[in-house]
Amino acid sequence: MPPDTLFAKIARRELPAEIVYQDELVTAFRDIHPVAPIHVLIIPNKVIPTLNEATEEDTALLGKLLLTARKLAEQLGIAEGGYRLVLNCNPDGGQSVYHLHVHLLGGRKMTWPPG
Repeated sequence: MPPDTLFAKIARRELPAEIVYQDELVTAFRDIHPVAPIHVLIIPNKVIPTLNEATEEDTALLGKLLLTARKLAEQLGIAEGGYRLVLNCNPDGGQSVYHLHVHLLGGRKMTWPPG
């Protein structure tokens, strides 16, 4: 069984967060250390530690994460100008919380390559 995570507790509303969207599959909340004017984390309510642990059974859930990001980008007014989605995997990829999550970043021009 996957470990209980900080993000799982946020999804269950056991810890405070500025939740901007939630349904039965995903939760989205503002990052407490934003790196852009808009910085939202989108998580599956199901704990999947990293993308490496995702299975074929998670295909629809992974798609839901991306479509939720698109919907939030529209609602937050960054869809037309553009935004970035980031999914880190494991330490060398920059992952620090082991509950799969997508960063929705926008509200400023993004540079390439990222850090």
